[in-house]
Amino acid sequence: MNLDRLVEHVHGHVGWLAALALVHPAILLRRRRRRALLSAVAGTALCTLAGVLGALMYRDYRERIKPLLFSEAPAFGWAFERKEHLGTAAVLLAWAGLSAHWAAHSSTTAGMNEPLGRLAHWAYVAAAVSALLAASLGVAVACQRSF
Repeated sequence: MNLDRLVEHVHGHVGWLAALALVHPAILLRRRRRRALLSAVAGTALCTLAGVLGALMYRDYRERIKPLLFSEAPAFGWAFERKEHLGTAAVLLAWAGLSAHWAAHSSTTAGMNEPLGRLAHWAYVAAAVSALLAASLGVAVACQRSF
């Protein structure tokens, strides 16, 4: 197995773990005052790791896989493009959720805990949905063409 293929497999598995891990803080943070820092950090870290692995593969993917994918099945090529956008959104939203959750529990400003808690919850909901969609599209594309 070559290195690209190994990284691709690890990226896919970590991506699914990240998507599932982001669901946990999305559920826990429904109660605005609840502390779920470990869950939030774990989900955000896994999501970030999946993004970094994807970025490491991107140059080789763009040169070797993307042209073949678009020539064989353009719909899957465009699906991969959407996957990239959704994956990036998941990472950014997870970091926004983690930042808001951290700030909600360390803020001394009166009245800020509730809005920050609400922001953290909805950021993790959006991150989880984005990650689940990205992971699903990733499986579909990998079934069509991979390293």
